[in-house]
Amino acid sequence: MLDREGFRPNVGIILLNQRNEVFWGKRIRTHSWQFPQGGIKHGETPEQAMFRELHEEVGLHPEHVKIVARTRDWLRYEVPEHYIRRDARGHYKGQKQIWFLLQLLGRDSDMNLRATDHPEFDAWRWNEYWVPLESVIEFKRGVYEMALTELARFLPRSSHHNRYLRAGMRPGPRGRAGGPELAPDTESPPAS
Repeated sequence: MLDREGFRPNVGIILLNQRNEVFWGKRIRTHSWQFPQGGIKHGETPEQAMFRELHEEVGLHPEHVKIVARTRDWLRYEVPEHYIRRDARGHYKGQKQIWFLLQLLGRDSDMNLRATDHPEFDAWRWNEYWVPLESVIEFKRGVYEMALTELARFLPRSSHHNRYLRAGMRPGPRGRAGGPELAPDTESPPAS
């Protein structure tokens, strides 16, 4: 299902743990890391597609997560022609994505990369919010940076408190008092 411009509707998922670290999956049989993502099927809403992909790729169910935010508009990336099947060239340009920011309510042990017969990932880890974009395939890096930047303002406050802070001071990034409330770093990584 392509739109008139040749972009396939898709969802992307940024899954947070309680420390505001993000789920980072290693694509099966590659050295490429990415967030869970997948196509929106005919008749599905972006939210329905997100929950389906979350289960297919990570093994989580709706009760394991809370939706924190989503991007306002579609974020697009074009796929280089040499990655496109010959029969789709000229029609398919890339993907347009709605990105969701989710908070994990369950436990790490609830995740199952083998929830379906066609796993996407063969390993996973928690990573700082500003993931190392150089390990993302090059043509997706811009969309990742746009999604992370737009959704950063919705990051929940960390539940970890520094008992040495004076009363009335909130911890900022990395435990510093008086820092920005929501952003883990003041700069985003270079898109390289």
